[in-house]
Amino acid sequence: MSDFVQKANVKRSVRTLTTRIADVATLNTLVQGVIDTNAFQCVDHVVAGETHPGTVRGTQSFGIRVVYENPTTLKNMGTATAKASTVAGYTAASTALVGNAALATAIGGDPIQDTEGEGYSISLNCHDANGEDYTVTFARKTITVSSYEDNAIVARVNTWANTKPALA
Repeated sequence: MSDFVQKANVKRSVRTLTTRIADVATLNTLVQGVIDTNAFQCVDHVVAGETHPGTVRGTQSFGIRVVYENPTTLKNMGTATAKASTVAGYTAASTALVGNAALATAIGGDPIQDTEGEGYSISLNCHDANGEDYTVTFARKTITVSSYEDNAIVARVNTWANTKPALA
């Protein structure tokens, strides 16, 4: 019977933010900035004869949370949540949940979007010049670099993050 043999020493590093990323727009702007400026110095690569960009968006998740509050007692009467995979979907779902009068009546309160209680994340798939593929995941309270071997990769991400006040 054969055994598994380790072929690589893959690492994962997490940067915990002192202040959570404020909102979806801030997160999206940070991530798009990485792509637009090639902040991590990723390189295009060819797979099965097809050229792929060095940095591409991977999984995205935008959680929406609405609290229904009794206007007289200020008591929380209930919540509604939804999850979207795009910023546009997040915006549309937020508007739909807050604007859904039938749901507000059924729950018994006024809808208030609870942005502090929402969770967002965007992953970038990156291809390093050394041939490694790795992932950088941006969430409201953390940035995670995963599936890398070369410490220079996480050093580049850290250097970039140090230039962004929102990522202190």
